[in-house]
Amino acid sequence: MTLSEKAVENHKGFYSCSASVLCAFADEAGLSQQEAKTAAGPFAGGRMGKCGAVLAAEYVLSKKYPESAEEKIQQFENEFTAMNKTLMCRELKGGLFGKPIRSCRGCVTDASEILENML
Repeated sequence: MTLSEKAVENHKGFYSCSASVLCAFADEAGLSQQEAKTAAGPFAGGRMGKCGAVLAAEYVLSKKYPESAEEKIQQFENEFTAMNKTLMCRELKGGLFGKPIRSCRGCVTDASEILENML
């Protein structure tokens, strides 16, 4: 099973979007599963504006590549935005009345596949 498949399985197992990604890639970030779940908490549910799956992937990139994190994160954001038009949770979910752009599971899939290809 690939790490991106593990992220999707985590989401099917009722992990939050951010925990799904961060727990699947915990080893890459140098974290235990419990540390990953704890670190993912503040990212879930769009609480920080950006999609939680995006924030979790960016966290992994910042831990894995501290010297080039800014560049890697920009590359990640460019790829995710090209696929989904936005990084913002509220916009991905359709805002208050708009049509949803991508489901939470879809965001987990996209973020984890992009991340896996970058590692």
